[in-house]
Amino acid sequence: MDGWTELRKGTLKRRLAETLKARADAVETATRMAREATRFRLVCEAIPQSLIVCDERDEVQLSNHNGFDQQRWSPLVDGAIGELLRCQPAKEGVTRSVELRGPPPKLLAITAMPLEEGDERFGTVAFVDDLSERRQLEQLRRDFIANVSHELRTPIGALGLLGEALAGETDVEVVTRLADRIATEAYRAGRMIEDLLDLSRIEAHGLRDLQLVAVDGVVRSAIERVRSMADRKGVEVSSPRVTDSPQVPGDEAQLVSAVSNLLDNAVKYSDGGSPVKVKIRVTNDGWVEVSVRDKGIGIPAKDLQRIFERFYRVDRARSRQTGGTGLGLSIVRHVAENHGGEVTVESSEGAGSTFVLRLPAAPARAEDLRLASEATGS
Repeated sequence: MDGWTELRKGTLKRRLAETLKARADAVETATRMAREATRFRLVCEAIPQSLIVCDERDEVQLSNHNGFDQQRWSPLVDGAIGELLRCQPAKEGVTRSVELRGPPPKLLAITAMPLEEGDERFGTVAFVDDLSERRQLEQLRRDFIANVSHELRTPIGALGLLGEALAGETDVEVVTRLADRIATEAYRAGRMIEDLLDLSRIEAHGLRDLQLVAVDGVVRSAIERVRSMADRKGVEVSSPRVTDSPQVPGDEAQLVSAVSNLLDNAVKYSDGGSPVKVKIRVTNDGWVEVSVRDKGIGIPAKDLQRIFERFYRVDRARSRQTGGTGLGLSIVRHVAENHGGEVTVESSEGAGSTFVLRLPAAPARAEDLRLASEATGS
């Protein structure tokens, strides 16, 4: 009897141990599956596109809605997603484009692909890509290339025609006049290429070596750049001497380029004898302002919002006469943004314009300078 009892106890213990082990294995398996499910969910949420996963019954099992705000999805998008998920797409998938008028306008690409292994299908997955920014950048690139081609064609075409006219000319006075025109057109083409290179460098490189730059020195250097043109036109460019110049963290070459473009613009669109005044001011809230004021032709109100666009000109006929490239103010805007600042304008037709370049004042400590460098992306 004792042996039988012991045998039963041993059997019960073994079965209990097996049961406990089976339960432990089940808990471990469940835990592992839960971790795998969590990992899969986190991976799906990390995918930049919107993601919708359906099972074989076309019921949504997972959705991350990244890349595009679900609350702004129109019935048009919902309908396209549902139709693609239900259409049993081929292995390579199927894509449909959907345009939303906005605002803002959106271009979405919806791609549905089957989830299958061998002959068994486990459901369907749909990706929603927001292509709006990509299309906008592509349009900007096409417009930029078209504008560059158009703007360079004018001086280069003129050089060819002037060269042909000069080749058969014997009158000294005419030769001199044609040579002057050739020099003018060559300068215009060279200036445009130089502006394009400046704009490309400023956009691509941002700020690399952030240093403390004396604003008064920037203004003096910029004035010297436009001195000869101002003297030819009889335009006086003046700036009060600053005994204790404010400093800004930045790239001196970029800042000189920005201020000289503002001055170049002011001189070009001022009549002879008209003054151009530059002022430096430090605001109470920690900004350094460089203002360039002229008494020139001014800018119509309808054009004020667009003058910082590449190649945009208020008066194309006058720009051709003055040799403007249409890139100067775009360069100023990019330099201001690189330095964490901004450029603003106030103008009235016939009464002149005032451009203000606002830049963050230099921090007092070296650690603040390092933080400023990180904030401006250098």
